[in-house]
Amino acid sequence: MRLFELLLFLSNIGLFALTVLLKKGRRRIPVFVASGIATLLLVIHWTVEGYRVQLFIPYGITIIFLAISGYSYFRKTGPQKIPRFILGSAYTAIALMLVVTAGLMYAFPVCKLPEPTGEFKVGTQTFHFVDTNREEIFDKARNGKRELMVQVWYPAQAGTGKYAPFIPDAQILPYMAANYGLPGFTFGHLKYVSSHAYSEAEVSSAQTSYPLILANPGFGSSRFLHTSQAENLASHGYIVAVIDHTYNTFATEFPDGRITTLSTNDLFSPDHDYRTESGNRDKLGIVLTGDVAFTLDQFEIIQSGQIPSHLQGRIDLGHVGVFGHSIGGATSYDASYDPRIAVGIDLDGGLYRLRDREGLRKPFLFINSESEFEKLKLVMNNHTYTEAELKRMGNTKDWMDQVTEDKKLELKRMRETLDEGGQVLYIKNTEHLNFADVQFISPIFKMLGITGKIAPERANSVINAYMLDFFDKYLKNQGGILMKGPDSRFPEVKFVSSLL
Repeated sequence: MRLFELLLFLSNIGLFALTVLLKKGRRRIPVFVASGIATLLLVIHWTVEGYRVQLFIPYGITIIFLAISGYSYFRKTGPQKIPRFILGSAYTAIALMLVVTAGLMYAFPVCKLPEPTGEFKVGTQTFHFVDTNREEIFDKARNGKRELMVQVWYPAQAGTGKYAPFIPDAQILPYMAANYGLPGFTFGHLKYVSSHAYSEAEVSSAQTSYPLILANPGFGSSRFLHTSQAENLASHGYIVAVIDHTYNTFATEFPDGRITTLSTNDLFSPDHDYRTESGNRDKLGIVLTGDVAFTLDQFEIIQSGQIPSHLQGRIDLGHVGVFGHSIGGATSYDASYDPRIAVGIDLDGGLYRLRDREGLRKPFLFINSESEFEKLKLVMNNHTYTEAELKRMGNTKDWMDQVTEDKKLELKRMRETLDEGGQVLYIKNTEHLNFADVQFISPIFKMLGITGKIAPERANSVINAYMLDFFDKYLKNQGGILMKGPDSRFPEVKFVSSLL
């Protein structure tokens, strides 16, 4: 909660208290002075912090109190006597509105992202790539080529000025709200959230080059929602490129002002049978995996200087990793078959194209939520679903039998990575969205069970620690301590390799 918006809210409570508690003849001057203070706070708040919809009630109360108290003060007489019923109703309404405001401020704070833990400052740059070799199949209105927005975070020289905003493309925020079933204005205040990266900063000269990590958001997500993970890795000496997979994000804005929205959900329908759904997921997966390969091609061009960037000559293309969340995690696994990619991490994502390839012969880390692990455990235990369970899930026995068949193959793929130095673990008290920055946006998500019981800051620090340790081991030949097994510093982390 920001300082001046908090002071403004408290000043409204003070105004209300003075009006209710002071007798009519004694309230004229105190209320006028308090109204003036509240108005000053309002002006400072709007100027320094910026207005937001969640505070429209304090804005209105402040202006109304100033007008009424100013009129009363300069006339030197109080207003006409107001019937007790009307006055009581007005006081009750104001009290309820202040309670509503407190709820809105709690539910939708101008949040703060965790600070990176590494020694490097962080810079950021965004690229617009066009793949002239691939047609865009998800845009029915245009016959264009596949386009991507890719944001990069990297080790930087000591920055100056302000940090870049968390979400610089504020025009996409209404689409983000709609994606969660909320009114378009709900997340407008996120434009005030700051990152910990400097735009277009020079690359740190501490090393001649830095390993590259490509990252993939989940279905209906965004590159912005992996900012804290990207910043943390960058602060430890990695170049991290997060790909907005066009039409699989809630929205992506391009340099010419065009905004694309989520359309890949058209592939999925409750009317489909399981194999159709699975086949459509594989079709989407082929596009997403292609995005990773193409993006890596572009960084080879950036390295050579054909695309202008501070990163020219500073990318260690001999040490490339990949990670992703949800279907982005599946993308990371599938993309890891590319011989240029050495290692990968899947954050709570079920795999696709399971029957198209043999097992991956590279180190790979699977980090699951507790809820996802519980589903995998049912498969490991050959659980038979009862009619009541199927009814509660809204699925048929045939559907779940096919899910189980695919999950068994998925578990086989996990086991195969163990032989290559990989690991499989889960984090207690986490849910699917604890693996993205959406967990910081509102505590309501935790109350609704969308994120787990674990504190968002703790979930983030645990995930970052294990991701960093794994990448350090295989891309820098250092670290790897956390990959050896349970660690008392992270009691939430449970290794399941023995169960596999």
